[in-house]
Amino acid sequence: MGKRTGAIGCLLAAAVAAASAPQIVHDVPVINIEVPVRVFLDNRFVDTLKKDDFEVFEDGVPRSVEAAYLVRKTRIARKEGQAPETPRTSRLFVMMFEMTSYQAEIEGAVDYFFDRLFEPYDELILVTPGHTYHLKPDVISATSREKAKSDFLGRIRADVTVGGAEYRQLIRDLTDILGGDDDLDVKLQAYADALKAIENIRYVDERKLLEFAGFLKSRGGQKHVFFFYQKEWVPRVNAKNISNLISSSQERPDNLFDMMGKFESYNRDLTFDVGKVKEAFSDSSIAVHFLYLTGTGPTPIDTYQGATSYLTLEEQSQDIFSAFSEISKATGGLSETGATADALFKRIAAAAENYYLLYYRPAAYKPDGKFHEIVVRVKAKGFRVFHRSGYIAG
Repeated sequence: MGKRTGAIGCLLAAAVAAASAPQIVHDVPVINIEVPVRVFLDNRFVDTLKKDDFEVFEDGVPRSVEAAYLVRKTRIARKEGQAPETPRTSRLFVMMFEMTSYQAEIEGAVDYFFDRLFEPYDELILVTPGHTYHLKPDVISATSREKAKSDFLGRIRADVTVGGAEYRQLIRDLTDILGGDDDLDVKLQAYADALKAIENIRYVDERKLLEFAGFLKSRGGQKHVFFFYQKEWVPRVNAKNISNLISSSQERPDNLFDMMGKFESYNRDLTFDVGKVKEAFSDSSIAVHFLYLTGTGPTPIDTYQGATSYLTLEEQSQDIFSAFSEISKATGGLSETGATADALFKRIAAAAENYYLLYYRPAAYKPDGKFHEIVVRVKAKGFRVFHRSGYIAG
């Protein structure tokens, strides 16, 4: 069976190719830092704030806000002060679906995106398990919005269905391997191969994540990643039945404990440095919005019952959930948890519709390659403030 790339891996592969294009090098020192800021009160975006309502700190040192722009979608609705150049408010959306079972409610999320959020000159990258699609800004003007929406939804449905079928087949393979008549050493090798294939579905390459951040940094305007992540299930062996399987084999190994360990060798550790990725995405001014879907329906093991119950599936998403929640917060994005894709997306879409752009001058800018922390506050109490956590001076 071929290796399934997964939505994350597919996005990263596309980013590597795009990142190979020539990059613009700036020799002039940065004199102003741009910070997209979203302010909420009781889940409602606050659009009445002025420049003097904000406080900005870099590495703990207060800095004066030199300009503040209120932006609605791509239109500058109000400004105070003067930025060093006209803000670029064009938008690039990346919609990622890391799912193994299709949800009918995705249609509601797609409807809302095209009807309420997406505009003719926006750019869109769609990432599904196995494929990446690029919808360029002129596509909507060349075809109907309804057709674009239908094509978009059809690709999500098809790719998630295919990807989910592959995952369920791997679970069937594990069950068949354990219940088969092969010798124990053959079972072990086949079991290890199937586990590796499952791990490859989820593998996240740190280097490619950083390259993706670099690619988006080279793009002007506002960049939003909507990451739909479905609660995942991982295989665990039934210890008692596996013990009986090993004990009944012709080899009757004395090292039963070590043999059991090989069956339990499924690696769930993260494959990337969360802190490094947070800094890179924050520096690139990418707002990562994390939508964690908890309503997954039946687990893959429910779709197939082997003759012997060697396997169970356990829900385990804590490491990915924690990592991308941290990344979301560090980029000024929003995180939401819920059962259905449409409800989650409607709650989080406001992050891409309205925001402030604040500009301030660092105390003594040096292109030293170091990460500098940014903190933005509203002087009045009770507001929730979202913004990127800093930038890398270079």
